[in-house]
Amino acid sequence: MIFPLEQLIKFKDNIYEITCAASRRAYQLSRIDDETVKENDGKVVSTAAQQLFTDAVQYRIEQ
Repeated sequence: MIFPLEQLIKFKDNIYEITCAASRRAYQLSRIDDETVKENDGKVVSTAAQQLFTDAVQYRIEQ
């Protein structure tokens, strides 16, 4: 899996928020040794970003 640059370019919301969400999701994936990461040659950040852009994983900002 390649980092979803095309989806990142088309993203219209707050880029800082999704960057933070991707960073946190990548950390989670690396800690739990997720099978999806293994299927994607260990590309944790790309997997996390793809999950966020395809809405496989949701995120929210806590106030």
